[in-house]
Amino acid sequence: MQMSSLSPDMQRCIDECLHCYRTCTEMAMNHCLESGGRHVEPEHFRLMMNCAAICRTSAEFMMSASPLHAATCAACAAVCDACADSCEQVGNMDECVQACRACAEMCHQMSQGGTSLGRMPDAGVQAGGLPIS
Repeated sequence: MQMSSLSPDMQRCIDECLHCYRTCTEMAMNHCLESGGRHVEPEHFRLMMNCAAICRTSAEFMMSASPLHAATCAACAAVCDACADSCEQVGNMDECVQACRACAEMCHQMSQGGTSLGRMPDAGVQAGGLPIS
């Protein structure tokens, strides 16, 4: 799904977010539930589901050209980093670790203004992506 109004970097970030969303959801619902033990401990399992949710949300913010996408990307990067660490500690979750690390890297870049929307409006938004009241 290539959209001409999005920068190539933004499109890559969307793709990484959607890949991480899919990977975390599938691994949580299949690998973790079937493996049991540490894989389904509440803190780890909730983190995986939260990671999937913020990845989907960040992709949606970027796809909708929201001027607040940098804020969702910052949150996404933090959650992906935490999820990757948790999956590493649990073990046997390399696919999830790789997806989370790749998404976190792209979202870190997006949250720091390294890339932007081709059509993102500047009016009404202050530094940090928060609306001016």
